[in-house]
Amino acid sequence: MNYKNHLIAFMVCLFSFSPLFAGGEGGKAVKPFRFVQLTDLHLTTKNPNPMEDLLRSIAQINATDSIDFVLVTGDLTEEGDRISLNKVKGCLSLLRPKYYIVPGNHETTWSDSGCTAFNEIYGSDRFEFTYNGITFLGFNSGPMIRMANGHVLPEDIHWMASEMDKKGKEEPIVLVTHYPMLEGDVDNWYEVTDAVRPYNVRLFIGGHYHSNRDLRYDGIPGILMRSNLRDKQGKPGYGIYDVTGDSMIVYTQRIGEPKRRWAAFSLTTNYYDHAGKADKYPDYSVNKQYPKAKEAWTSRPGGGIYSSPVVEENRVYVGDSKGNLTCYNLRNGKQLWQYESGERTFGGPAVSDGVVVFGTVGRAIYGLDSRTGKKLWTVKASEPVLGAITIADNTAYIGSSDSIFRAINIQTGRVEWSYRPVKGYVVTKPLVTADKVIFGAWDNTLYALNRTNGQECWKWTGGLTRLHFSPAAVWPVASNGKVFIADPQRALTAIDIETGKTLYRTFQSTVRESIGLSEDGERIYGKTMNDSVVCYSSTTNHPVELWASNVGFGYEHAPSMLPEKENVVFGSTKDGLIFALEPRTGNVLWKHKVDNSLVNTVVPIGDKRLLFTTTGGEIGLIKF
Repeated sequence: MNYKNHLIAFMVCLFSFSPLFAGGEGGKAVKPFRFVQLTDLHLTTKNPNPMEDLLRSIAQINATDSIDFVLVTGDLTEEGDRISLNKVKGCLSLLRPKYYIVPGNHETTWSDSGCTAFNEIYGSDRFEFTYNGITFLGFNSGPMIRMANGHVLPEDIHWMASEMDKKGKEEPIVLVTHYPMLEGDVDNWYEVTDAVRPYNVRLFIGGHYHSNRDLRYDGIPGILMRSNLRDKQGKPGYGIYDVTGDSMIVYTQRIGEPKRRWAAFSLTTNYYDHAGKADKYPDYSVNKQYPKAKEAWTSRPGGGIYSSPVVEENRVYVGDSKGNLTCYNLRNGKQLWQYESGERTFGGPAVSDGVVVFGTVGRAIYGLDSRTGKKLWTVKASEPVLGAITIADNTAYIGSSDSIFRAINIQTGRVEWSYRPVKGYVVTKPLVTADKVIFGAWDNTLYALNRTNGQECWKWTGGLTRLHFSPAAVWPVASNGKVFIADPQRALTAIDIETGKTLYRTFQSTVRESIGLSEDGERIYGKTMNDSVVCYSSTTNHPVELWASNVGFGYEHAPSMLPEKENVVFGSTKDGLIFALEPRTGNVLWKHKVDNSLVNTVVPIGDKRLLFTTTGGEIGLIKF
């Protein structure tokens, strides 16, 4: 063999083993590149520091050689508002590299647009692209509109699997979220990891915890990156990923300092069993302990459900995240009809006198014939309609995100009156009394209006200053001349119904956004943030606890109310548990787990029957 042939043979051997031509488990070639991760920016109109931190990071990224693209992994804003989202976009437009973006829980839990502004501003809450041999898929993992664990929608899981199918099982995949795919963070983590396990997933990339974490999601590697916000030393920062032919090396980059390596992942090592399953699944053993409660029927329409069902005669009505208002047979759960609005429904529908009314993020309120689903009328709004609806005496009462609270004749669709000074957006179900309509908004305010003409009777703020402490998710209740609320500041509050003055505000039980009233009006129920339900007297002008019951549901922050019917108090949790208590003692009558996602406020309908819906997309009837 001559010298030239020796040289060719040597070069073939060299490049055969060079990282440049190494690849994933199936041998797919990966070429070196570098990208940046920005996360947890938390821009707000009330504090200039987060924007300054972001702009400093962008300037340094632009001055860094060989940055191919930027991943922005959620919590762009503090309050999820459109103004802040546009400010973030304005800042990100200064980046020289292209960026790809997903929302965080601050864009989905607190969102006056019903999570539509993000898509309108950024184009989508998903992304897919392939760069130098690796495919990146980003998707939403946050709770929608109300506090709960993170959740990945069924339609997003299907999209992921479909996109990976197109690439084949050898293509290296990086999945980009905000939340970590862990129990306690995302309620259906196991559905996600089981869905992606057959593919060549090299890494999950996320944020949320404002710190660097090297994790495993049922064996699949996962990285959480520090927040872009300045740290204790006053330095903003971000992540840098250097991809070689066979590795992904992770660095933290603080402003004005050398980058610091803190993790690395192989692109060739087999980290998990592709034919295996999740390490753990939800525990339904509680159902064996209380066998008297059984699911008579269940249905999964295919989208998430963020509101309670309503009933008229033998028909059940439910709205979902796919834009459908569906009517089911109460006895057997069979679908009777479906109206396709094309836009998500977050607020609960209401039904009365042959008309079912619901609002959507499509800036509309609809009235349908409750027997056929035929549209009777539409009321347009200038912003998404997220409020639940209360109907009383042929009038539907509903708030929206356009700073308007409306009273609508359900037979004609005529707006009888509008109240326009609402400063925040409305998601709650209004309380309608003999002469007042009472509701909270995400502006620290509880409003009381004259039921007949919409004139303001009073406003209550209780000294609240942070938007996140607003009495906005709780459904107010009233008895004995008082209105009762529970808010995210973890206080139970009694307010004089005529004057709006605070009678008391107690923090002793750490109740949060969940409340209920006994059928006789004598007791107030509250769900605490850890295991317990408490009961207070509604007759006194100072807090008097009557009982506290350890139900054993663990840490809890979901806003689901506590209705009483036929001498049973019902409640539900973010983890799919429904429970029933004796109203005068708090003794547990039964518990039943229906899902692992948030159970919306349950609807007892008498004769020992209970309707439920879950954000995981299930509707069902329990008999007990």
